[in-house]
Parts: sequence; C-alpha cells; structure tokens
Amino acid sequence: MKLAEALQERADINRQIARLNARLAANAVTQEGEVPAEDPAELLKRLDGCLARLEALMARINLVNSETIVNGRTLTEMIARRDCLRARIASYQKLIDAASQGLQRMGRSEIRIVRAVDVRALQKDVDTFSAEQRRLDNEIQHANWTTELSLE
Repeated sequence: MKLAEALQERADINRQIARLNARLAANAVTQEGEVPAEDPAELLKRLDGCLARLEALMARINLVNSETIVNGRTLTEMIARRDCLRARIASYQKLIDAASQGLQRMGRSEIRIVRAVDVRALQKDVDTFSAEQRRLDNEIQHANWTTELSLE
C-alpha cells in the first residue's frame, strides 16, 4: 500500500468515526418506554473498532514519515514546516486584511487612523511563504505516492 492510500484510508476512518459519534449522540437518550433507533452498545463497539484501526494506521504512517527522507529531510520535518507555513500565511493574511480596512478621518479635528505595518512588504512575504508551501506540498504528495507503507 502506498502512503497516499493509507492517508486516504485514515481520512475515511475519521469520517466513519464522526458519523458514529453523531449516531451515538442521537441514540443516547429516548423517551421512557421507547427503544433507541440504534443500539448504543453496538455503535460503541463499532466506534472502538474504528479507533483501533485508526491507531494502528496512524502509528504506521508516523513511522514511515519519520523514516522517509526527501531532499535531506524526513517527511515529518517537511510536514511540520508546511503546517507552520500555513499558519504563518494565515496570520500574515489576517494582519494584511486588518491593515487594509478603510483608513479614514471624519473631520479635521478627529484623529487620523494610519497603518502600523507595511502591507506591501507583508504581502510579498505571504507570496514567498506560499511558494515554499506549494513546493513542499508537491514534494510531500510525490513522496506519498512513491513510498510504500508496510501492512504489518
């Protein structure tokens, strides 16, 4: 199995877990004398099975990510860098958006509102971070489709 396929399976299991949680919540209480539409004990058993599969799969994925080297860095390092770039881009973009709000002065006697940051420089930084994030993401995706994941 390719690493990318394992990641897809992980996403599928997470979706199953979310659906089971919703079904559990919907069947947690009933009117006195009524029977729930689904047996919560059976749903819990299925949830436990999904969580056990997820735990084993995540351990294998993490192990492979820590052992797979791409351009001198492990996939784990690359993923951490990509995730931090995403967070940095989001924070910078929020700052740019806040600084780009209408700057105004109502009258001569009112206080003038000015930018405290250089929006153009921040946008240039965002563009640089975005380019690095796209490059890293492409390298990670390529590694995901070329790296084998042991089924053991």
